[in-house]
Amino acid sequence: MQNATAPHDEGAEGEEGFVSNYLLYLLAAASEAASAQFHAEVRQKGLRVPEWRVLAWLHDRDGEMITRLARISLIEQSRLTKIIIQMEERGLVTRQGDAQDRRRVRVWLTNKGRTLAQGLVADARIHEAQVLSILEGGDGARLKPALSALLRELDPESRG
Repeated sequence: MQNATAPHDEGAEGEEGFVSNYLLYLLAAASEAASAQFHAEVRQKGLRVPEWRVLAWLHDRDGEMITRLARISLIEQSRLTKIIIQMEERGLVTRQGDAQDRRRVRVWLTNKGRTLAQGLVADARIHEAQVLSILEGGDGARLKPALSALLRELDPESRG
């Protein structure tokens, strides 16, 4: 039985088809496959994936604006705002107006949110190391810098 995240894509003569060697497919499928295991752990902790992404980003850059968190969470801003409100109701984050521009809202971790984020970030580091260890010949060490460079070129606003 074939894996749903890695479909067989051969042409009539057995050569590789377009999709199985298409960069965008490979990036998306690899991300989906690598993320699936860790996202199951995130859900076991009572979080949705966008919530995990918010906590992870705030772990490093507490007090971020919602607009930036939406980009990092890969989710539309109005939907993320609703998620942030739910996270605030659960005691994971708090929202405050920006000190220099009260129209802008910043999000901060609570103690409960920080504790959860620290545990999940530690678990994510372990999971990442396991995923990278699958790659041979130093590919794991080259992969992250190459993807970071690609992202900087394609989306300069993505820089952290």
